Amino acid sequence: MSATITLKHTMARSRGAASNLVQHSLMIAAVLIVLGIINVFVGSTPSVDPLKSAWSDISEWSVVADTPQVISTAESVPAVLSSRMQGALDYVTRRYRVSPEALVPVFEVAQLIGQERRIDPLLIVAIIGIESGFNPFAESAMGARGLMQIIPRFHRDKVPEGAGDGSLLDPVVNIRVGVYVLEEAIRRRGGLVAGLQYYAGSSEPAGSYASKVLAEKERLEQAARRNAAAV
Repeated sequence: MSATITLKHTMARSRGAASNLVQHSLMIAAVLIVLGIINVFVGSTPSVDPLKSAWSDISEWSVVADTPQVISTAESVPAVLSSRMQGALDYVTRRYRVSPEALVPVFEVAQLIGQERRIDPLLIVAIIGIESGFNPFAESAMGARGLMQIIPRFHRDKVPEGAGDGSLLDPVVNIRVGVYVLEEAIRRRGGLVAGLQYYAGSSEPAGSYASKVLAEKERLEQAARRNAAAV
């Protein structure tokens, strides 16, 4: 979505109000996720064309090779979750022991940005699961932040203009920047598997990180199919 879309003044005011509502709901969801993690996690949590196998079978999902534009937070109101995303959400609720109320806004943003960038949102969700376990406040020893574990010093060009490093704890900003980083990695490495490795900071064309993400995406796909069959 371009930050330079021209709208009538009255529509802009309405959209801004909707954006603020989404932003507040996401931050509330972030707090719920952290509380859920504190209260529930007592124990431990548990040759094919790589682009074709990793993206959804739905034909409209594909990588867009255009250069991402810097964009501000929560610019659109997310749509209702598709049945495919709902099935995946049910799986994530059980696997990561996070309440659906906290997960829904994250899934809505993943769906919205996936549609904008034409990237399968289940791939985005899989990366979030592997990177942060759906904790929007996660920070690593290397300085990686948020849901998709973005390292600010490497990706400041993708953060909204005027926003500090703390903005990466905003789920909307974090997912959007993470998708830009993923697109860039795939373009540089020429394929999804190598791109996922590069996303994780590895120069190897294949390895454990890509395998974990793709395995998690497959589990999400299976959950989505089971949900569709039950409807």
